[in-house]
Amino acid sequence: MELEYLTTFSLGGMTPFHSADAPEQLRLHRFRATWSAEARHEALMLEELNLERSWIGFSRRTERFGQCGSLPVRQFFPFAALEDVAAGVFWGVQIPAPGSWHLEVSRCKDQVILSGGLPTADFGEWNRGLEPGETFATPPAIVASCAGDVDDLCQALTAAQIEAAEQHPVSERELPTIFNEWCSSWGEPSHDYVLATAKRLKEFTHTSILVIDDGWAAKPPGEGIQFNGDWEVDTVKFPGSLRSTCDALRELGFTPGLWFELEAATKGTRAFGMEDRHLRRAGKTIQVGKRRFWDLRDPLTRDYLTEKVTARLRDDGFGYLKIDYNETLPSGVDGPHGPGENLREHLLAVQSFITGIRREVPGIVIENCSSGGHRLEPSFLGLCAQSSFSDAHETLSIPIISANLHRLVLPRQLQVWCVVHKSDSLARIRYGLAATFLGRMCLSGDVKDLSDEQLGEIRAAQDFYRLNVSIIREGRSRVHSEIGLSWNYPRGWQAVVRDTPHEALVVVHTFDASAACAIIVPLPAGSWEVKDTYNLTEAPAIEGGELRIEGLEDFTGVAVRLVQKER
Repeated sequence: MELEYLTTFSLGGMTPFHSADAPEQLRLHRFRATWSAEARHEALMLEELNLERSWIGFSRRTERFGQCGSLPVRQFFPFAALEDVAAGVFWGVQIPAPGSWHLEVSRCKDQVILSGGLPTADFGEWNRGLEPGETFATPPAIVASCAGDVDDLCQALTAAQIEAAEQHPVSERELPTIFNEWCSSWGEPSHDYVLATAKRLKEFTHTSILVIDDGWAAKPPGEGIQFNGDWEVDTVKFPGSLRSTCDALRELGFTPGLWFELEAATKGTRAFGMEDRHLRRAGKTIQVGKRRFWDLRDPLTRDYLTEKVTARLRDDGFGYLKIDYNETLPSGVDGPHGPGENLREHLLAVQSFITGIRREVPGIVIENCSSGGHRLEPSFLGLCAQSSFSDAHETLSIPIISANLHRLVLPRQLQVWCVVHKSDSLARIRYGLAATFLGRMCLSGDVKDLSDEQLGEIRAAQDFYRLNVSIIREGRSRVHSEIGLSWNYPRGWQAVVRDTPHEALVVVHTFDASAACAIIVPLPAGSWEVKDTYNLTEAPAIEGGELRIEGLEDFTGVAVRLVQKER
């Protein structure tokens, strides 16, 4: 038997709150993604998608979307929701998909159906043969329904990620601050540079993890960044070996981290020529740009990477791994099944290799990065303790991207960049630091050149962050905003309220043309009082269950910690 189409889930009969075809009542929600602009929320009525039934009910009308290849979050997130706007009810789904996937909303007569999961023969080249007696199980889907709004639905879906998040090292529960030197050395780290940075951080901040990013591996003179595959240490930059650097960092109180793009070999390396261990399509080695891709289904490939990656991390004493992945494979590769199924099995082998790292290097914290957010889907989120929210390192859109991602990722796993330069004003530094309250604080920039005053701003933000760790880790989020369409030139303001039964954190950012407006933020039910503030000269007022903040300049980041009043 040959399978060419097999859904993981199918929800039919929507909406049950209308006896016929529910005109202007059903809305599709999804999230678009592109590099450094992840998680743009889109909400369209079915009529806008041309999914009204025909006059006689003939024909099936379908809106299909998804991803093909090995970057599962490249145009859309594997998420969909249908809203009954009259009943105030949502049905939604997230698909754990390390590679290709599809979702579709279809209509036949009065029936509206939301379904999806694996790719199909005509979308993702997926097919799978089954011998008599053989079985095949689809990957899972996370499905939820609720009365409320899109934030309520997303909270129900992301709650399914909590169990996996709890399986990561216990140190992660306190959400320690990371410093990644990428936006400091820009691919030219060295032992001396890393140690000078660490000493400056140690003097002024509460930073716990220091990550050596791309550029630690040897490469020929003039070669650009990401010379991947051979993974030999550059002994000019690190003359005493990486072990010496790790030991020195640990003596200063840091957990040392290291960057790998372990799934690819780049042009010019010896590994690039090991074609018998690379993925193929129609018998030819797959090459995208300057990259070829290891076939992780091959035991010899896994042995090679175990020696080059796992042993390096274990033997040199690293406690943190940043896994990057910067190109996509096509929709299928060679192997025993259909091209799409072969790709899926390869990606499952990649994830199995990462699981092996966790087993062989006990206590290691692993970061999931794929040019920022191209792997922000449940299976990779569950496999790794943290995920890079985006490659938006220094943009004004960072708070907007971070806030939208609260609907798709647990903030405790959402690593948000704040890059600080000597030329930055204190207001610009505070704007960036306030955005890190929306997830995990990841600092970068040339710390050695910062003034004591600028480093003091980082310390103050970290002090405030520490007060709110339990809220960031365990709370529920609701996003309020009055912003324009552009994220590059944002206008208006945004507020994220994240609350637990007894505490709440409100993070507010203003953008262009916001200074004249009062920002009024609805609060969760209860009787709240202001406990602490960040970047505010006086406590804002709470009136009628709303927080009111006035007098902020454009492009300002502030935060307020609230507690329930004692009865």
